[in-house]
Amino acid sequence: MQTFKKEERLCSQKIIDDLFRQGSSFFIHPFKVTWLNIPIDSKYPAQILITVSKNQFKKAVDRNKIKRHIREGYRKNKSFFYESLLQYNSKCVFALSFVAKEKVSYQEIESKIILILRRLQEEYEKGAK
Repeated sequence: MQTFKKEERLCSQKIIDDLFRQGSSFFIHPFKVTWLNIPIDSKYPAQILITVSKNQFKKAVDRNKIKRHIREGYRKNKSFFYESLLQYNSKCVFALSFVAKEKVSYQEIESKIILILRRLQEEYEKGAK
């Protein structure tokens, strides 16, 4: 379960447009999370989009390093979120937008991703009740 395949990444422009047009959002520093409960044709219960602003980090090296840290934190901690989505028979698409103006350590990114996944899990539990 500790993999991050291409099918888990959100690539469909139509779904991305729907996500930002109709999705709900919340903020956990340094991330803005936009999510949407949508039926997707995928064997994975969630798809994720990761963005880091070019305005904040001019060098591609810095943006890519932050995205690598985010992907790794998500890959290592997604299993409990997947289990809850499968339990509620739901599919989720969400975007993690890194909005901090400075670089953040991997440990902080990972802890925030765990908080984000728990918050999304709570949102799905509320929606199922």
